[in-house]
Amino acid sequence: MGAAGAAAAPAHAQAARPNVVFILADNVGYGDMGAYGGGELRGAPTPRTDQMAREGLRLTQFLVEPACTPSRAALMTGQYSIRNGLSLIIVPGTPATLSGKAFTMGDMFHAAGYATAIYGKWHLGSEPQSLPTAHGFDEFYGIPPDTSWDSAAYVDTIEMTHSIEAPPGALLAKGPHVVEATAGSALRQVKPYTLAVRAEIDNELTAKSIDFIKRQHAAGKPFFLYLPFSMAHFPNRPSKEFEGKSRIGNYGDKLMEGDFHVGQVLDTIKQLGIDNDTLVIFCSDNGPSAYMAHEFGNLGSTDFGNSGPFRGELGEVTEGSVRTFAFIRWPGHVAANTTSNAMFSIMDFLPTLAGVAGGKMPTDRPIDGVDQSDVLFGRSATGRREGLLSFIGPDLVAARWKQWRVYFTDIYPTGVGPQRAPGLGSASAPMAGYPKVFNIEMDPHEDRNVGAVFGWSAEGPLKEVEAYEKSLKGHPNPPAPNITVFRGE
Repeated sequence: MGAAGAAAAPAHAQAARPNVVFILADNVGYGDMGAYGGGELRGAPTPRTDQMAREGLRLTQFLVEPACTPSRAALMTGQYSIRNGLSLIIVPGTPATLSGKAFTMGDMFHAAGYATAIYGKWHLGSEPQSLPTAHGFDEFYGIPPDTSWDSAAYVDTIEMTHSIEAPPGALLAKGPHVVEATAGSALRQVKPYTLAVRAEIDNELTAKSIDFIKRQHAAGKPFFLYLPFSMAHFPNRPSKEFEGKSRIGNYGDKLMEGDFHVGQVLDTIKQLGIDNDTLVIFCSDNGPSAYMAHEFGNLGSTDFGNSGPFRGELGEVTEGSVRTFAFIRWPGHVAANTTSNAMFSIMDFLPTLAGVAGGKMPTDRPIDGVDQSDVLFGRSATGRREGLLSFIGPDLVAARWKQWRVYFTDIYPTGVGPQRAPGLGSASAPMAGYPKVFNIEMDPHEDRNVGAVFGWSAEGPLKEVEAYEKSLKGHPNPPAPNITVFRGE
């Protein structure tokens, strides 16, 4: 891979540009979905996405960034999140926000003549220049663009702790709201975003997505739909239809609900007769919140995802945090019932989709994603990526190269939750001397540091680091996000 490579995406011979539907789950683990060994065995059957796997391509080495905002920034820009100052989860009231100069997937599709929409969670900032409608999206409906799904509990937890003395009505009026916007317009508040709304919001987002698909099909216009819905971010509040459906509580109920909504979208595409004209992607932004259980409002049902054979959870840089599921379906183009173990980053989707859609990539900035269309169309078993870097805030903390995972900060193999490794709330520290090295094919759970045995294995990751550092000379990063170190004027 070239960390700083940037060029126009190559065109691919095909009859017409496809519609593209990108559905993004939230904090779902590698071992949660049926096609990856979860589903029924996890107490939460996922029949529709099991079917999607049989009808398309399943990636077994799909890699993301350590948390929600970083992964979404990487997806939208095709760059490491740190290049846009978004390598930590956005916290409202801090300067972290997507720059107006950023080039996004919405910009690419819009410039290519597509109708574009996002329904759900943006999480890249609420400043006017940061909104999806300032970055190529024609329509936006969803939760506040600088918060996540747990903001539905803000008013309840404020009242519970008596932190802000105000009448309930005043808190509700000032609290987070579901919002909407169209290109060129300001955000409009629709209704308070409460735990009751949280429970039913994926029904709304899916209904709006289906309506968008039908409208654009009737208009004869190619479309790009981005549906980042709430499956399965804490606090998981299933809709009435799915409450109690699984055998593992709210988390499982929400897995089953999300699976159902994916099926609704696929059914709509089939009913409209545009199956062969529509590329559908379904993946997760991060690994699971395995120990970050959110008990509030969950009646003791923990949000307990499954990383499969890998170790780690949301917020870390362990394999189980940054490796999750991905399905790609395009009948007649992407071979059915296929699996690829090619290393595929969430950043790779932008240049890959630009190639498929006839879009253009910028040449005035480093692009860390690579065109992986050869993987999609079965022309390459290995793809064009050999490595990947992982950042948390200002720090480069880990790297992947082939089957090797290398840590540049100390990693705690035991402990509770994210304190086990570099990540949110961790007690990790920079290491003096040598990095720690794990072979994730010999040792998927990363239990044994083998740096002393395979000393040469650090060369590949260090070359990835060198290429990244070289790219910074002409394109320095903006200030990294920070809410722990403060300096006076």
